[in-house]
Amino acid sequence: MKRGYLKIHVAVDIRKKKVVSLEVTSEEVHDGKVMKKLVKGASENNGIKRVLADGAYDSKKNFRYLARKGIEAAIKVRKNSSGKAMGCYPRKLVVLQQLSDFDKWKSSVSYGQRWMAESVFSAIKRMFGEYVMARNYQNMVKEMFLKVSLYNMFAGMKL
Repeated sequence: MKRGYLKIHVAVDIRKKKVVSLEVTSEEVHDGKVMKKLVKGASENNGIKRVLADGAYDSKKNFRYLARKGIEAAIKVRKNSSGKAMGCYPRKLVVLQQLSDFDKWKSSVSYGQRWMAESVFSAIKRMFGEYVMARNYQNMVKEMFLKVSLYNMFAGMKL
């Protein structure tokens, strides 16, 4: 029997360096499928102005969802993306901006701040390790939520 791994999807407040939304899935779940849940979870306590996300979140569905919510989509699109709308005008605008001058787009949306999510993952792994001790899936999810809650608590401490 193959063991597999958990995928941890997070929304990070880049100013506070805290996780504001967390989804734990199995390895089969594509990153782009959880964006809506992450944004909903993060929206409960925070006003979201912009979502910085890598190419795994590049889908018309995600661009449309963010546009409906009035949230700027700073999502890196695939290199072979077409400049045609194909039913998704918000994505078209981002594609055209990235195709014309990627570095300018990157700077205009502060895309470089996306590293904060990677830093949070790194910090959690350094604090708690890469593995979970729980055996069944529900307890693994609970363990991950506990680890992230502890990380947030530690990140909020003033020394």
